[in-house]
Amino acid sequence: MDKRMTWDEIEKAYPNKWVGLSNVEWDENPPDVRSAIVEYVGDSGGDALRRQIAGEDMYTTYTTPNNLCPLGILVGGE
Repeated sequence: MDKRMTWDEIEKAYPNKWVGLSNVEWDENPPDVRSAIVEYVGDSGGDALRRQIAGEDMYTTYTTPNNLCPLGILVGGE
């Protein structure tokens, strides 16, 4: 998993999975992942998020199609 992949390649290789990404290259408008190196793949975002909180330089996201949030995601608000 040390190969750089485009976001489309990541979504196809790991559908409906949580991924932890490093060395992310961003598209600026809107801010989307252009390409990255996949460091973590799993069914639960908890492990990837714990690694990120522990200081690993990793961006955690879900690869669900159509940018829908899976159940259990908490979105901040008032």
